[in-house]
Amino acid sequence: MRNIDKILEHITVNEEIAKKFFEIEAGILSVGSFRDLFETLLQLIEEKFSIPHVWITMVRENDVSHLMEALESSHVLRERLSVVKRKVFLKLINEKGSPVLVNEDLKPFYALLPKNQKYFAKSLAVVPITLDGEVIGSLNLGDFSESRFQPDMDTFFLSELAVKISICLSNVTSRERLTFLATRDPLTGLLNRREMETMLDREFSRAVRYGTPLAVLFIDCDEFKTVNDTYGHDCGDTLLKYLAEQIRAMIRKDDLAFRYAGDEFVVVLPNQTSKQALKVSERLQRYFEKNPLKFQESRIPISISCGMASTRDPDIKNPEALLKKADERLYEVKNKKESRYA
Repeated sequence: MRNIDKILEHITVNEEIAKKFFEIEAGILSVGSFRDLFETLLQLIEEKFSIPHVWITMVRENDVSHLMEALESSHVLRERLSVVKRKVFLKLINEKGSPVLVNEDLKPFYALLPKNQKYFAKSLAVVPITLDGEVIGSLNLGDFSESRFQPDMDTFFLSELAVKISICLSNVTSRERLTFLATRDPLTGLLNRREMETMLDREFSRAVRYGTPLAVLFIDCDEFKTVNDTYGHDCGDTLLKYLAEQIRAMIRKDDLAFRYAGDEFVVVLPNQTSKQALKVSERLQRYFEKNPLKFQESRIPISISCGMASTRDPDIKNPEALLKKADERLYEVKNKKESRYA
């Protein structure tokens, strides 16, 4: 009779666990973005299982860089995200890629902790996350109790959850890729001109509403046609990608960089004054002057011209006028350069 009671109790517990996992799976299956997927996943796991520490680890070397951008843009996930080298990560998970439960010798697993976070967990569950058959990270659960995650426990439900996460990631990736292609310049990966018009309008409205400054830089690569004619279009494309990468790397996270057309770029600088925008343009010009493009056996000198405008300028009543003013000032700068060397 006691054995039957234990069996029934075990079945009841499993049914409750299965119900909670089903609710988590139902909650994430309808999510349409990377950011919402992981935010919802962490929230539901905490709520359903009362686990004190739940976070995401991503492998640094993977092809879903836009997934990383989405996760890092989330305030919730920024504190719950760690990024590790693939070599370090693979040492901690088993070859089969199934969930790992540990309650002893946790020190090696500290490598998975988010930066500046100190979790005092006594047992851990590391659930590998895959995308298109490749392990790209893990969902991590930490508890204060040593008995919460024991190595000999059944990991069936965690494995099932990992499969559902993988399916959701695959679906979201397909949608995100379509969005990415629709909003990005295919060569440089920067936001395209259509997105610039939408975001500039948004930032202009925000600046007016809150009385904050907004500046725009219009950037052009000097002698770009000469580079194309001398070194070929492959070199020209490489130069444009190099310009885009460095512009993106040298501006703040809140700033927005766009490929406008050809060799022209636009940078939108929220909460930046004319003086601050001028410093950004000077910093960019100095960088490219000192760091030519290395292409095959050649070093290609780079010079850029910048036109700047601000919402604090007279007669700037709308985003179109702001952009036009920056464009006009760009060509004033270029005309001065051309007359100087004429």
